[in-house]
Amino acid sequence: MSECRIACDLHDYIEIACLYGYRVRLTLKDKGIVEGRALNIVTEERHEFLLLDQNSIGKIALDQLAKLQVLTPNARFTEVIF
Repeated sequence: MSECRIACDLHDYIEIACLYGYRVRLTLKDKGIVEGRALNIVTEERHEFLLLDQNSIGKIALDQLAKLQVLTPNARFTEVIF
């Protein structure tokens, strides 16, 4: 099992975004911005990544997230600060 690098309650929001396939805008700790549809969380070499569909599949390390904004209308939540 991988080490939990973000708080478990924050991890739950990412899982919900994947479950419903929400379109999200991610602000990274380095101030970069990435948009796409949340697909899944995967673990590789003890690190967790969010898979995003951005016209191709991209991986974002969960420990690099600063903010997640949901772009999908009528979502169950709109923003999470990490």
